Amino acid sequence: MRLRLGHLGLVALLATTLMVAAGASARAAELLMFTQAGCPWCAAFDREVAPVYPKTEEGKLAPLRRVDVDTPLPADLAFIKVERLTPLFVLVDNGHEIGRIRGYPGDDNFWGMLDGLMKKVEAAPAPEQIKALNATALPAIN
Repeated sequence: MRLRLGHLGLVALLATTLMVAAGASARAAELLMFTQAGCPWCAAFDREVAPVYPKTEEGKLAPLRRVDVDTPLPADLAFIKVERLTPLFVLVDNGHEIGRIRGYPGDDNFWGMLDGLMKKVEAAPAPEQIKALNATALPAIN
């Protein structure tokens, strides 16, 4: 038995590969940081982590978004259960909470805890990947 891909089959296979690759980089992950004025641990995070965070792989996969606990929660975050403890870091991906870091445990501990959460995001396929794979029919085998 020989696999024969016609021109359309090759185009479909290439398109699927490109969509999956694009989906891997088009995630909708965010690291939410719940803060409040006068929080000394928030200030420590701002000194020790915030300046480098956007330059890291974690910062590129899940940009930091600050949310003040003393203001109404934005509508797109209605699924988050907010705590009064600050800072509270909540990793979300495609509208779902992945996990939390309560408080700021210091530079080294923060990165270690975040790494554990990020592995959960990286392991899950992006919705675009799932849609692309489901929408593409396999080419006929002759």
